[in-house]
Amino acid sequence: MLNQCIPTIEISSFENMNGYFHSVIPKLPATDLQATKSFYIEKLNFMQIGGDYPDYLMLYRDKIELHFFLDCELDVNRNDGMCYVRISGIAQFYEDLKKSLNKDQIGDLQERPWHQKEFSLFDNNNNQLTFGEEI
Repeated sequence: MLNQCIPTIEISSFENMNGYFHSVIPKLPATDLQATKSFYIEKLNFMQIGGDYPDYLMLYRDKIELHFFLDCELDVNRNDGMCYVRISGIAQFYEDLKKSLNKDQIGDLQERPWHQKEFSLFDNNNNQLTFGEEI
């Protein structure tokens, strides 16, 4: 059965709700914030925003932010951290990344039935980032 996990909600329950959602920022686990910072800056051209905190890291590129929290007990082999990033120019980005990542860190660029061209990569904490571009 499709959508079995999605509850039925009447639209009228949202009529009096205030606020406007304008962005979402994934918070991903990291065992070593300095190594994570280096990975994202050197491999993916992110920049750090905010200050240097002992247990939190904020990174920015183009119009997206990624946040990382320190988790010293994280088993990177069992990490389920993931996020989806919409991107333009995915083919060139993919080719550039293939040159700087190990083969086991990056999947194949594929066309998906949901009209996206996608690939996934795994960072130094085994967080999965899937990049997609509409086709």
